[in-house]
Amino acid sequence: MKQPLEADPATATAEALGVQNTFGKLADLAARSADETNRLTNIEPILRIPVTVQVMLGSATMPVADLMKLGRGAVIPLDHRVGEPVEVVVNGRIVARGAVVVVEDENSRFGVSLTEIVGGMSGDTDA
Repeated sequence: MKQPLEADPATATAEALGVQNTFGKLADLAARSADETNRLTNIEPILRIPVTVQVMLGSATMPVADLMKLGRGAVIPLDHRVGEPVEVVVNGRIVARGAVVVVEDENSRFGVSLTEIVGGMSGDTDA
């Protein structure tokens, strides 16, 4: 009569450790995934933080003497030409470019129609 094969205790322990090690790695991965989900879920308060958005129509450089001569109705020519995209700046960083438009609801207000999102994480405003 054949005897049932008995597993070698050392082999059985090694196999169990291998399973536990794999389970441990999966548990760690699941915990990290849960942490990431919580981090994304907790982003809600951050999304409500106000930021300053500016649209740069252009700039001009002039001596202080010329600046002092300016009065009501004076026109300062900017370096930006009509039809060129304007830059959208958020907290000092260029994030997009677009075209100036008149807001349809109120003819007395301007808006910007975004035409390009500026990528990059360099921190330069000359992206």
